[in-house]
Amino acid sequence: MSLLEVKDLSVSFPTPDGLVRAVQGANFSVDAGKTLGIVGESGSGKSVACMTVMGLVRGARVSGQVLFDGRDVLAMREDDRRRLRGAEIGMVFQDPLSSLHPLYKVGWQIAEAVRAHERVSWRAAQVRAMEMLALVGIPNPARRVEEYPYQFSGGMRQRAMIAMSLVLQPKLLIADEPTTALDVTVQAQIIELIRQLQGDFAMAVIMVTHDLGVVAGMADHVAVMYAGKVVEYAERRHLYYTPAHPYTKGLLASLPTRSRGKARLAQIAGQPPSLISLPPGCSFHPRCPVVTERCRAEEPTFLSLTGDDAVQGAACWLARPPARAVHPAAAKGPVP
Repeated sequence: MSLLEVKDLSVSFPTPDGLVRAVQGANFSVDAGKTLGIVGESGSGKSVACMTVMGLVRGARVSGQVLFDGRDVLAMREDDRRRLRGAEIGMVFQDPLSSLHPLYKVGWQIAEAVRAHERVSWRAAQVRAMEMLALVGIPNPARRVEEYPYQFSGGMRQRAMIAMSLVLQPKLLIADEPTTALDVTVQAQIIELIRQLQGDFAMAVIMVTHDLGVVAGMADHVAVMYAGKVVEYAERRHLYYTPAHPYTKGLLASLPTRSRGKARLAQIAGQPPSLISLPPGCSFHPRCPVVTERCRAEEPTFLSLTGDDAVQGAACWLARPPARAVHPAAAKGPVP
């Protein structure tokens, strides 16, 4: 059984302009010790789905199941969800500056996370905070625990957020766009840090990003979301080398590579649709280069494409079981 299994999850928000259908019938899972990448453009429903897993959505209409270690998070009482957050599921948010309280010292905030779940002395919690800051690569942690978030650089604040998320050694870490606001060098350091700590703590990871390149070297499986739906789900090497959905192909084509030289990057035409008034049929059809009349009229079902050693699926009328000629580098690291 998977550590986390999301079944037919739908999340919508009533607004004066209409119902925002942020997530529609999403299905995905992650096993203990494995990594799931959830990718897609801004507004595709990635963050809302993960916030729902954490039980952090408010004022939303939620249906479906979120099974964590066999327990349905959506059916829990709020007190039980509060005990789950932090202790068993940790989350690193996109902007650490807004996630860390500006009026409290970094060490105090990490120690408070410990004391919220465990009966330990303040001194013991402070020691744990210093140990975690050292573990995530922050120099001189004994001094840094006494500093405020504004005294940390962007990369150091993100490391502090990771330290806070992992101080209780959760079974699952959700990293929601953890590198978006960082420069390329620091991005690589944070990704490598998460990968290293995943091995140290034997935890599962959900990496949420708009960039397929970020998860190329670390995800075991990838879920591609568009307009609130999971439009493709596959093992990493099959998704990168035999993508089935036109949207996935467009995202991959837009990745920068050395072979492109000075050529312009490929773009996906148009803009994502409004989640209040989705187009009929396939939500991607106004932007799809291979659209058919059936795509415009009928919403596609999720078609399972069984491979030789993995399961791949896509919500596309044109999806076919792909040829399994997989590039050998796919199992070893990032796409070149």
